This record gives sequence, structure tokens and C-alpha cells, in this order.
Amino acid sequence: MKKHIYRASGLLLIWLLSSAEILAQCAMCRGSVQSTIGNGRNNVGVGINTGIAYLFVIPYLSVAVIAYFWYKNSRKELRERQMVEARVRRAMEGPGR
Repeated sequence: MKKHIYRASGLLLIWLLSSAEILAQCAMCRGSVQSTIGNGRNNVGVGINTGIAYLFVIPYLSVAVIAYFWYKNSRKELRERQMVEARVRRAMEGPGR
């Protein structure tokens, strides 16, 4: 499981480092929307709004997926720890008790 977490965090880091150019396009998008609305067309504005909604949802979805796998892994480790503790208790009690 750690292997998957390391791989996912590595891919996330690479994605964050490579997306620096994307952050600089905000002014371009605004200018594009203003010029198309000025011409009477609104189709670009709808596409931009869809893109904004997409960019808004993805970080929350990523955090939710990571939290799910973290929870699942912690529950598995807890069950394993409880099984080991039960075995140790039975071994410490001995066969005569």
C-alpha cells in the first residue's frame, strides 16, 4: 500500500511542478470571455464556466480518494494489530488456565 501512496504522491508532485504555465493563463481567459460577450456570443463563457467547475472539483476529489485509501489501510492495520494482541494474550494465558 505504501508503494501506491508514494507513486500517487510522486505523480501529484510532478503534475504540480509542470502546471506552472497553466496558472499564467487567467488573464487570457478573462480577455477571451470579455471579447466574446462583447460580440454577443456566450458559448465561450459557458465553456469557461465548465472548466472552472472542473478545476474546482478535482482537488477535492483527489483529497477524498487519498482519505478513503488512508482510512481503508488504517482499518486493515488495526484489525491485524488486534489479531496479534489476541494471540499474545492466549499464549500468555497458557493451556492450563
